[in-house]
Amino acid sequence: MRARRRVVGRLAAWSVLETAQTFLTGYALARALDAGFLAGRVDVGLGWLAAAAVAVVVGAYGTGRVYGAVAALVEPLRDRLVRHVVERGVRDADRGALSRLTQQVEIARDTFAGLVMVSRSFVFTAAGALIGLFSLAPPLLLVVAPPLAAGVALFALTLRPLTRRQEAFLVADEELATQLGAFCPGLRDITAAGAEDQVAADAETRIAAEQCAARSLARWGVVRVVALAIGGQLPIVLLLATAPWLLAHGVTPGALVGALAYVTQSLLPALQNLIHGLGTSGSRLAVVLRRLAPDTPAPTDAPAPAPCPDTTSAAGSAPHGPPAAVTLSSLTFAYGPASEPVIDGLDLAVPHGTHLAIVGPSGIGKSTLTALMAGLLAPTGGSVDIRPAPDLPAPDRPGHPGHPVRVLIPQEAYVFTGTFAENLGQLRPAPVPERELLAAAEALGLSPLLDRLGGPMAEVDPGTLSSGERQLIALTRAYLARAPLALLDEATCHLDAAAEERVERAFARRGGTLVVVAHRISSALRADQVLVMDGRRTAYGSHDELMERSPLYRDLVGAWSPSSGTPAAPAAHRPEWSHPALPLRDPDGVDAVAGAGLPRDRRHVVAYGPVGQMEASGDLRDGGTLGGQ
Repeated sequence: MRARRRVVGRLAAWSVLETAQTFLTGYALARALDAGFLAGRVDVGLGWLAAAAVAVVVGAYGTGRVYGAVAALVEPLRDRLVRHVVERGVRDADRGALSRLTQQVEIARDTFAGLVMVSRSFVFTAAGALIGLFSLAPPLLLVVAPPLAAGVALFALTLRPLTRRQEAFLVADEELATQLGAFCPGLRDITAAGAEDQVAADAETRIAAEQCAARSLARWGVVRVVALAIGGQLPIVLLLATAPWLLAHGVTPGALVGALAYVTQSLLPALQNLIHGLGTSGSRLAVVLRRLAPDTPAPTDAPAPAPCPDTTSAAGSAPHGPPAAVTLSSLTFAYGPASEPVIDGLDLAVPHGTHLAIVGPSGIGKSTLTALMAGLLAPTGGSVDIRPAPDLPAPDRPGHPGHPVRVLIPQEAYVFTGTFAENLGQLRPAPVPERELLAAAEALGLSPLLDRLGGPMAEVDPGTLSSGERQLIALTRAYLARAPLALLDEATCHLDAAAEERVERAFARRGGTLVVVAHRISSALRADQVLVMDGRRTAYGSHDELMERSPLYRDLVGAWSPSSGTPAAPAAHRPEWSHPALPLRDPDGVDAVAGAGLPRDRRHVVAYGPVGQMEASGDLRDGGTLGGQ
């Protein structure tokens, strides 16, 4: 506006015509009554009313010219903001540019125009009305001016809190627009991956946050209504209540009617436009300009909006007291609406720093459980709550830029073409220092491969690596990620027993919570706690506890072959009916699928010796047959 002083001058000059109209609205009515109709001079009364009518026509002409001056101020502002948003979006890859360009720039344009109109209108209208009241009778100012000033002052006190809450609303709107901008182009992929529930939950969280901000903003609308009642409607009541006193102190009936006209026809509409226009448009303009031009300083003395009490995160509310690292509450999951649940009503609390091994027959749901913990699958019932340790260092806390809360290493490791340093530091926000990278490689046993291929800056060709080498790279990457929760879903299945033990002990020494889907029962012997999955007959405890009370776990330990490189369970814990099965990838080509005594083991081939020796039909404990094999 300082750069367009001539436009502002034109705006003020045309606004003077509206001031004359306001002045004559009440003054001409008072003179028409006192000097005309009440005095028996109808011609004089009609003359003053004609003067008021002419003032309305002149004021309307001035109002038309006012819109032209406002447009000369508003459109250049809009053009500047559009250029700024586009430049910033291209230069900085600003994710909020879509919301700023399509919504916030238009908000700035419209609100700036509204701000200029209502502010100008109130200033010139109030000036014309107050001058008219003083011209009619000074005592009228004593009745009208104090409540008007009080209403304006109360409204002024609400502007800063309104601005802060308006900003919170726009921030929530930006986040929602950004998320929808990412979701909408990928709806087909979301449907194909079965991620509709998870995406919907994320969207509901953003929508709830915007709804919370809108509610907080709406509550301050009550204060604006009170300000309008004090400043615009209370003077009418006071004029009527003090009419006898005013008439006794020299105020004429025409002056009293003119005062009522000033308040009802000029001051009340002008104040109403000011409160609704400046209260909404003005605060939105201040917020939008800060969002569009982030260098603009934000107010620091206004209180931040209070959180919405009735809005909860999709992940659930935080429990009281120190939470567990992983809390599963009535967790249920099925792969289809008509399918039997793979996991049914599982309750589990894994303390911070625990090394947990998950064991159970093939297909029982171990990988499904880790996918639920990792957030790759959404539960069909219950909840999964992942929380960091209370004493976790700041760089490892959830929400710290670049550091994941949890990391999942699946059986099939992913390695991309690039250097070792790029592969190992993929989950870190900045390049990993070489000393830290080499230390991690040494801890997990990757150093021989690293040295053989030429060091951290050597190029990696995934096609030339073995499955075990790819797993070591993925495990080291996860180790360097500093995630408080590490999930290993048979991530060491291509390593030998010694390499697997080295990896698991390295993760355990690093700290945090480690969950391992055990490929070998030796993983369970190293773990602090073991989860035995067998449908609804799930067992949880230490190795010794489970050997006492879990027949399935005893059988899994008894069926473990000593040829794996680790001694078998103590003889006292080996039940008589359990015999060592052949190891997986047996040279004779027979895999041990299940052991004797396992529930639901009908139709399985169970090998107990060289090829050609197997249990006969009917020998299994559940009485089932071998399906003719």
